[in-house]
Amino acid sequence: MDLNALTDPDEVIDGLMSASYLADDHIAQVVFLAGRLEKPILTEGPAGVGKTELARAVAAASGRRLIRLQCYEGLDESRALYEWNYRKQLLRLQADKGRDWAEVEADIFGEDFLLARPLLEAIRSPEPVVLLIDEVDRLEIETEALLLEVLGDFQVSIPELGTITAESLPFVVLTSNATRELSEALKRRCLFLHIGYPTMERERDILMARVPGLEVVLAERIARLVASIRGHSLRKPPSVSESIDWARTLLALGVAEPDGETVTGTLHVLLKHQGDIDRMASELAAPAS
Repeated sequence: MDLNALTDPDEVIDGLMSASYLADDHIAQVVFLAGRLEKPILTEGPAGVGKTELARAVAAASGRRLIRLQCYEGLDESRALYEWNYRKQLLRLQADKGRDWAEVEADIFGEDFLLARPLLEAIRSPEPVVLLIDEVDRLEIETEALLLEVLGDFQVSIPELGTITAESLPFVVLTSNATRELSEALKRRCLFLHIGYPTMERERDILMARVPGLEVVLAERIARLVASIRGHSLRKPPSVSESIDWARTLLALGVAEPDGETVTGTLHVLLKHQGDIDRMASELAAPAS
């Protein structure tokens, strides 16, 4: 899949399918437009519905290298953009002891002493890459400013070296679990894509695409059970990734038709809080009214 030569969203569906990612029409349209308009995609939605996987699938389908920036509280410029190799600089200073400081300074703040982090690595890559900025909502508001120049102009400014502009535009995907409101400046630079829980039919198809050896009857049964569990008021409903894990679990256990005991015994694969597991086990054990 050539992201720069797409002529129709259907080509995105076919391309992502080759990477085992089942995109619906809306996802395909946003990916198509991101390629045509050269804009990043900001994906929001519950954890585990395929936001990060979308970036991986785009990279795999397009043959591009994936560069990932995992966001977290406290992430700063030295981990996101670049930092100077202080150890190497110190060694150069010791070796150049006695030289004029102006000459030494020009040397130690050159390319040879620069350590590129994910954002700079994506901008300087001679080959087009897919840049994944994962869980951007974990960044402090102040740190978001680091991203604006990259997302808006595909460039990075380094005081000692000047402005470095992208040699080839990266395809950028940002993911957010919407744990906090992102700035309008960041949103303005992106196309917005919400990915929610899939329909039962789409989840069945996702399972069939992602779990080799899964029979369609079992895939339908899993999709139906997972949709039913999501209908309860839980602290953390099962995500698509957990649904896939459950399908793999049942295959590993040799279960073709999960009965109540099997479902109850494997709820820990779907649910990650003991209160949710206890509640669903109780619901499943209760006689049907």
